[in-house]
Amino acid sequence: MRHKDPQRLSAVLGEVLRMQNLDTKLNETRLLNAWEKRLGKSINAYTKGKYVKDKTLFVHVTSAVLRSDLMMSRYKIRDMLNAECGTTVISDIVFR
Repeated sequence: MRHKDPQRLSAVLGEVLRMQNLDTKLNETRLLNAWEKRLGKSINAYTKGKYVKDKTLFVHVTSAVLRSDLMMSRYKIRDMLNAECGTTVISDIVFR
């Protein structure tokens, strides 16, 4: 079936990703990549592992002092990372 009106490639790809349920994993990967970009290399040096599960970002932080500081700013960090992705990917952050 042909469309009479041309469509943007980004719109077509977005629709295909939604149909295949791949858009969630793509957004989670974008969010994990945005961590270093938005928080910087110095904070990223103290993070040893991060993953997303059930709309929650889990971050392993090796410094107790930094973990405490990040806990106080977790809602601001959450909003900043979601804004970087352009959609709500996570609803909470857990620092370990």
